[in-house]
Amino acid sequence: MRIKGIRETSASLASPMRNAVIDFSKMTLSVVAVIMDAKLEGDRIIGFGFNSNGRYSQGGVLRERLIPRLLGADPDSLLDDQGILDPVRVNACMLQNEKPGGHGERAFAVGALDAAIWDAIGKAEGKPLYKIFAERFNDDIYDNRVSVYPGGGYYDEEKGIEGLKSELKGYLDTGYVLMKIKVGGAALEEDKRRIDAALSIVGEGRNLAVDANAALGIDEALRYANAMSEYELAWFEEPIDPLDFKGYAELAAAVPIPLATAENLFSEADAENLLSYGGLRRDCDWLQFDPSLCYGPTTFLNIVRKGERMGWSSRRHIPHGGHQLGLHLAAGLQLGGTETYPLVFQPFGGFGDEDEIKEGYINLPDSPGLGVEMKSELYNKILKPLIDG
Repeated sequence: MRIKGIRETSASLASPMRNAVIDFSKMTLSVVAVIMDAKLEGDRIIGFGFNSNGRYSQGGVLRERLIPRLLGADPDSLLDDQGILDPVRVNACMLQNEKPGGHGERAFAVGALDAAIWDAIGKAEGKPLYKIFAERFNDDIYDNRVSVYPGGGYYDEEKGIEGLKSELKGYLDTGYVLMKIKVGGAALEEDKRRIDAALSIVGEGRNLAVDANAALGIDEALRYANAMSEYELAWFEEPIDPLDFKGYAELAAAVPIPLATAENLFSEADAENLLSYGGLRRDCDWLQFDPSLCYGPTTFLNIVRKGERMGWSSRRHIPHGGHQLGLHLAAGLQLGGTETYPLVFQPFGGFGDEDEIKEGYINLPDSPGLGVEMKSELYNKILKPLIDG
């Protein structure tokens, strides 16, 4: 099972919506295809990977550094003892001559390729990826269904509050229970009106999370958290800068609302610092590392295990990203759930075309690997042209 070729492209996620910090009018992401010399049921094995929204494509890093290193390596040096790609060896090859620290664009580029490597491994073994994760890292135990929530509720002047309510009603009708909306991009009183409108659809506060996308300073975050305490919401996500561990410790000590963070931390060192100095509470706060942004599933797996050694249950992880990679990791490692984007960031967001949400949960697919081929628009418009081009 050797790498025969790698292709990459940038794809658009352009949208008029915004959160509290950025709009998505020029948003892109990187898509990669790792072509193997092995076959599954007569078809060439091709592993696909891509990033999550919010961080733009990394074509230069992929073309100029990472892909040449992989293609220039001795193919056998990337294999394990069974002759299958070894993600640890592949990662080590990609990171040759890279200095420690500075975990930014490089982490996202590695993450896309690492996801594709794992997709290829699942296909080579003819198993869905969650079963591979469970076999290798969780004593062959996995969840048959996973709690999911839709990331949505963005600011959109054309939709307004009535449009927000209509969006959430659509999620409710589709089978979701827990939902999330944006805050921090308007005055507090306006955001409270948005929360009230959302609660009129979802019911109890525990069915609604809010996300400030790190737009607030510590004083404003405390004001928001205290104002929202009456709602008993599911969590307050990224109220402040993700690297302000002192600020998180201050928030966690001062307010009862659960906090959620980590989607914008991209390394094992960042994870250890957050868990050591961020003051987060193991019984109520949430960790949202993004497996496609933190150097890929290989590093994400290490972060989960590091957290367990520091007293954190795997159930306190809910991966950010909104696509199938988070779903497979959530099932295979028995995490607390995963995010999804059924309406936005298409055709990448969401799960397979035939997958259904029932009472806030999704059953697991049986297709080998990540199952991105089960998303027909993604496969036909992006992935197939990439490998045919």
